[in-house]
Amino acid sequence: MTTDGLILLDKPPGITSFSALTPLKSKLETRRIGHAGTLDKFATGLLVVLVGRSTRLADLFSGLDKCYQATIVFGRSTDTLDPEGQTVEEGPVPDLEAIRNAVKELTGTIDQQPPAYSAVHVNGKRAYRIARGGGEPQVAPRRITVHRFDILSYRCPELEVIVDCSKGTYIRALARDLGKLSGSCGYVQYLRRIRVGPYTVNEAVLPESVSGKEDLLGSREILARLDGIGVCVVRDESEAGVRNGQTLQDRFFAAAPNKDGLYQLVNSKGCLLALVIREHGQYRYKMVL
Repeated sequence: MTTDGLILLDKPPGITSFSALTPLKSKLETRRIGHAGTLDKFATGLLVVLVGRSTRLADLFSGLDKCYQATIVFGRSTDTLDPEGQTVEEGPVPDLEAIRNAVKELTGTIDQQPPAYSAVHVNGKRAYRIARGGGEPQVAPRRITVHRFDILSYRCPELEVIVDCSKGTYIRALARDLGKLSGSCGYVQYLRRIRVGPYTVNEAVLPESVSGKEDLLGSREILARLDGIGVCVVRDESEAGVRNGQTLQDRFFAAAPNKDGLYQLVNSKGCLLALVIREHGQYRYKMVL
C-alpha cells in the first residue's frame, strides 16, 4: 500500500525546512516527501508537506497566498536581514508615524528586490551561495502583492506586524524596505508563518509529534479545501480505465464538464481517482491514484 497525502507541519526554529522532514521519512516509511514553500532556518510555522504521489501537487500549494507574524527591529540591519547575520548598518529609531507612512507604501502590488541571502537563482547559482562566497548577487526585483500589512504593536525599537502576501514575498525584504522608508534600517528578529492558503498553523503538528500514516490527510480532503478545482464523477464502467491512465473522453463522466480547468475525478462512492486538466476540450492527467 502506497503512502500518499499531506501533513501540516509546524517547523521549530533553528533547523532548515529540509531537516524538519527527516523524522517523517522513517515514521511514514517513505523517502518520497517534500514541502511546498521553504521557511528560513530561524523562522517557525506552517510547512505544507506532501507525501508519495501527492508530491506531484506541489505547484498547487507553492502558489498560494501566505500569512506571517513578524517582529521587526529598527536601528540596526544585518547582512542576512535576520538575527543570524552580522550587523552591517545602524541608524536612528523611527517614530510610529514614519513607520505607518512607510507601511502604506509597501501595501498593495509592488516591486520587491529579494534579499542577497535568498534561494533565488542568479546565473544558475543560488543567491545565498554567491553572498556567502563574498560576492554580491544581482537579484532582480519581482512583482509581489501585500494584501495586508497591519501593525499589532510598537515597543521601540520592536514592531510587531502581521502580513498577508502573495507567493514570492520576502518578509525580510519588507523589513529592510520599511526601515529605509521610515528613515532608519531594520531586520526581522522573529518570523512565524501562520497560514498557507486555507491551511493554518493551528492545524499543524510538530515533527516529533507525527506518529505515522494515520496523521496523513488524504488527497480528496486536501483538494476539497482549494478553490478553483471542479469535481467530475466517473461512470462505474469507466473507473478501471481512469485508474490505468486511459485517454479520457467526455463519455467517461456522468456529467462532462463544459469549461476548461482543473478537475478531481471521483468514482460513484466519492473516492478520488485522478486529478486532470481540461484544456481546449482535451484532458491531461496531472495525477492518477
